[in-house]
Amino acid sequence: MGNSPGTPKIGHVLDRRPAIQLTRLLLVGKRRGEAGERAPRIGWRTAAVTGAATVLAGSSAGTAWWAASRLLMAQAGAARGVIGRDTSKPPEADGIYTAGCLTPERWRTGKHADLHLMIFGDSTAAGVGCVVADEVPGVRLARGLAMATGQRIRLSTKAISGATSKGLSGQVDAMFVAGPPPDAAVILIGANDITKKHSVRASARRLAAAVARLRRADSVVVVGTCPNLGTVTAIPQPLRTVVHNWSVRLAKAQTVATAVAGGRPVPMGYLLAPEFRAQPELLFAADGFHPSAAGYELAAAQLLPVLLEALGEATPAASPLGRDVDSIGTRE
Repeated sequence: MGNSPGTPKIGHVLDRRPAIQLTRLLLVGKRRGEAGERAPRIGWRTAAVTGAATVLAGSSAGTAWWAASRLLMAQAGAARGVIGRDTSKPPEADGIYTAGCLTPERWRTGKHADLHLMIFGDSTAAGVGCVVADEVPGVRLARGLAMATGQRIRLSTKAISGATSKGLSGQVDAMFVAGPPPDAAVILIGANDITKKHSVRASARRLAAAVARLRRADSVVVVGTCPNLGTVTAIPQPLRTVVHNWSVRLAKAQTVATAVAGGRPVPMGYLLAPEFRAQPELLFAADGFHPSAAGYELAAAQLLPVLLEALGEATPAASPLGRDVDSIGTRE
């Protein structure tokens, strides 16, 4: 199907305004994801061409591109009104956990703990979507460690709802100000880097820096990589394909960055996406974006064996770390 004489060829359109428009799809009050950086264009270009082919089959290339651009921008605006609107404060969960305890002991100076676990990251690390403290992922991990080791586990949470990888340095700074570094750190980060359109390379680099700082302080570090936002059914197609692809790219970059910095990556999107697609009504919270109690339970079940292994307490029969990094994108 040829272009009409007045219609620009697809290659020319890629280099003009539509490409710039498409990089604004997930913009949240900012023209760029961060000062001086553009989000990677190739993902948006590919998605736009795909959207043009699927949504507007039969149109000329230029017309399809422009129409797909307008469609995706409209969908992004609608999605911003739905995604992540739960601004409630997650339940307070910090304290000292022992095997079988009903409620944690309040931590104060002089209290004894065998192991200090600290949680960094975003709203999923903090437990947004949980109703009671026992549902919070950090609590599930602390209780799991206590049950597996018989030790007294102190849980501290530095995670902040809405945080991106850019905020990890501040969370680690706060940790050093508050006291000695933890024995073990768990980081859950990435979803907001997607919705706020940060570049994959910069996000992975910042995560690596945080992991490296914690490792230099002799903390064991486990990182739950970016979840697959393509499982969020509130995001319509073809925009969902765009965020799916970006999520997978970021997760793969985080996996490499974490391993190089000395941490243990856990590919959360790869491991959990099939379950969240199959049972969204069970695994998503009421806002349709954050995990529910059941979703957090599933996530903690992936993190705990790796955390135990990193601490030298146990060797899981099947570890997600055994999978080839390049295979992570095939199932997400």
